[in-house]
Amino acid sequence: MRAYFFDNLPGDQRLPHDSSRSVDAETLNKIKVEFWHIPVEGHEAKLDEIAKERGYRNRDVITVSKEGLGGEYEEKIKAFYKEHIHEDEEIRYILSGGGFFDVRQAPTDEWIRIAVSSGDLLVIPAGIYHRFTVDERNMSRTTRLFKDEPKWSAIYRGDESDTNPHRINYLKSIAVAA
Repeated sequence: MRAYFFDNLPGDQRLPHDSSRSVDAETLNKIKVEFWHIPVEGHEAKLDEIAKERGYRNRDVITVSKEGLGGEYEEKIKAFYKEHIHEDEEIRYILSGGGFFDVRQAPTDEWIRIAVSSGDLLVIPAGIYHRFTVDERNMSRTTRLFKDEPKWSAIYRGDESDTNPHRINYLKSIAVAA
């Protein structure tokens, strides 16, 4: 996993968009983004431990690729890349391939790009603005963890998301006035 500020230049979302301004673990910690690297071989025990510790009872595996999603591929990667929040934290473990999670740093509202690949586990807190895209390999096979039934429910950025209790609680948790 590698984190840096997004360059905000136009171009394919699947490109690195590296501003050459690195982001350290302390900065990610301040915005409540957590991460681990767990080798894929034998990862199940560690993933089970983290799921139990965080109260996650369900999981699934999603393959985001042209082959896996067929005609829905372009539509899906555009939907995942549209800025949004969730009411639950988002936990993703990359089995193969890779991609980029972009998270908004509060209060600056700058994008931080987190490059993930096989073995990376990322926890994105409820209420943080973020988005996802595959990288140039156009494939990410990912285990998703869920507290309840597997679902992906996004609240896209706007008035509804800005006043969402999970967004407000997130801002309070990082000591930013809502």
